[in-house]
Amino acid sequence: MLFRRVLAIVVTFTIFLQLFPVSLAEAEANVPLETNAVSAVLMEASTGKILYSKEPHKRVAPASVTKVMTLLVAVEAIAKGKVSWEDRVIASEEAWKLGGSQIWLEPGEEFSLREMLIAIAVGSANDACVAVAEHIAGSHQAFVHLMNQKAKSLGLKNTHFVNAYGLPAEDHYTSAYDMAQICRECLKYPELLELTSIKHYDKLRGGRPKLDNTNKLLWWYQGTDGFKTGWTSEAKYCLASTVKRDGLRLICCVFGVPEPRGHFRESIKIYNWGFANYAFREVASPEKVIISVPVAKGEKDKVKVGVAKKAGVVVKKGEDVEVKTQANLPSLVAAPVRKGEVLGELLILADGKAVEKVPLVAKESVPRASFWLLFKKFLGFFVA
Repeated sequence: MLFRRVLAIVVTFTIFLQLFPVSLAEAEANVPLETNAVSAVLMEASTGKILYSKEPHKRVAPASVTKVMTLLVAVEAIAKGKVSWEDRVIASEEAWKLGGSQIWLEPGEEFSLREMLIAIAVGSANDACVAVAEHIAGSHQAFVHLMNQKAKSLGLKNTHFVNAYGLPAEDHYTSAYDMAQICRECLKYPELLELTSIKHYDKLRGGRPKLDNTNKLLWWYQGTDGFKTGWTSEAKYCLASTVKRDGLRLICCVFGVPEPRGHFRESIKIYNWGFANYAFREVASPEKVIISVPVAKGEKDKVKVGVAKKAGVVVKKGEDVEVKTQANLPSLVAAPVRKGEVLGELLILADGKAVEKVPLVAKESVPRASFWLLFKKFLGFFVA
């Protein structure tokens, strides 16, 4: 009797597995991700694809996450040559009067622009934000205008800044989606990531104060190298961050987490889900030549072409995706060709659908040939 019961259970279970062939891993992957953040976004950095979101366009108070845009506008001004890293930035009385997190600037005190930006990125210094804003734009409000112009140029619909530091103010807001787009723009500047990845800084006034980065993911989560935390009683706990693992870079923004350190826990939960479910499949690297293109009137007849940085596609783990590439290049380029010059694009297709376009650049320089070299080539054509 017992044997028959056990046999019946085994048969029933076997039939169940045949009717519902879902593995444990698949079942876990299908469980919806939950977060107690008011608003959250997980973005794949290279394409901007949203992998997870909760109320992504909800307007929220950003607190000190505002400073991500402050850093972006400042680093762009450096890249354009308007200011330099070693400029001397002098603190004004307006900067001195500012409350909240700060480095206690005195009126007339000066540091290099690099040091001021480190104070913002690592120590979340409000007074340094005002000093930097005045140095770059002439006034704090003029700099805020630049921040809003940048938001508009990125096509952000739910972002507006009133100050450069993030203290509560009417009409000062962003959204998780918009901030993720701002973070993605920041990735164009490696120097900005260098700032936000500094864990400790003790070179201001000989270590007074010593700055410890408020983004604890730098210690707690492998691959983290940016960006900024935020907290006010209005905004609750917020974090905009980025992590890179195994070629896959993700951006996570969480806003309105109610409890202390909750913005770290919720971000880690979302990142764990992202890295468990998605992977980066590389299709091209800077070390490899993809193709050679004929050169007209050059010292060489062909120029080697490839990508400037790793290129690939993000795929969902467990899915059989056919990934192909298509190089779109002219049949002939004219000399001179400069190394790094964009000559075309590499189209990446997943299951026949275009998912990304990557610039194809010259891997070498090809100077224009001299008259005598062209003449020799001309004679060689007839001899051959």
